Amino acid sequence: MRPTAILLLYCPDRPGIITEVTKFITDNQGNILYLDQYVDRQDGMFFMRVEWDLESFIIPREKILEYVTTLYARRYSMVCNLYFSDIRPRMAIFVSKMSHCLYDLLARWKSGEYDVDIPCIVSNHEDLRYVAEQFNIPYYVWSINKDHSNKAEVEQAEMDLLKKEDVTFAVLARYMQIISDNMIKAYPNRIINIHHSFLPAFAGAKPYHQAWERGVKIIGATSHYVTAELDAGPIIEQDVTRITHKDTPESLVLKGKDLEKIVLSRSVRKHIERKILTYNNKTIIFN
Repeated sequence: MRPTAILLLYCPDRPGIITEVTKFITDNQGNILYLDQYVDRQDGMFFMRVEWDLESFIIPREKILEYVTTLYARRYSMVCNLYFSDIRPRMAIFVSKMSHCLYDLLARWKSGEYDVDIPCIVSNHEDLRYVAEQFNIPYYVWSINKDHSNKAEVEQAEMDLLKKEDVTFAVLARYMQIISDNMIKAYPNRIINIHHSFLPAFAGAKPYHQAWERGVKIIGATSHYVTAELDAGPIIEQDVTRITHKDTPESLVLKGKDLEKIVLSRSVRKHIERKILTYNNKTIIFN
């Protein structure tokens, strides 16, 4: 397919923004393929995603963001991000011992569902190396001491690897370690986590056991961007399934694993397709 440009932006809402941006594209011989916008009336903010064909576009691609910033950013107090469809994101996967989310992500990638490169899988355990070898992906292990005395050293090694492999975002596929502020700052809104609960309910450890003890009638899974506050980042995707008094903690775990795979896969797809905007610890998800 021909390469396209994807512009994601937000700014205070005011008349004329859509007209100005679309006129800029069409005046420079761009063919708009997708446009979606949303106005948060409570905060008075405007959000938009627009994608256009670059085949006949007059402005060189390396100059597009400069033009947009010069023409509109100051005038509208606009925050912009520009992407190109032919530049594939590079996704690192972090895992511990559970394989269900890892297998699901790799199967979707192998089948061509995800237009993404996976240069590495990172873990704090050797347990899932065999999975990485099945898909011929390099697998790196850094063990963290029980007292976490080497955590800073380990995370620096991980960040060096991500930089070396030119990783653009990371997915925590049931990676059972807390990410430090340094890595979060290096990849803002680019680390996706799957939490085995319908947040904000049952944050922290063993949420399915918490749900069983509380006697709830639904359990869920939540995918979100990682922030410094544990399990409190901008939520990307959620889903639930019904349970009954007959369920045990073990059956809740099995049902939850199916939810986790689905919810995480949806989040990763939206991120790869550049259809997510974050604002005030919330997300705008474009169709």
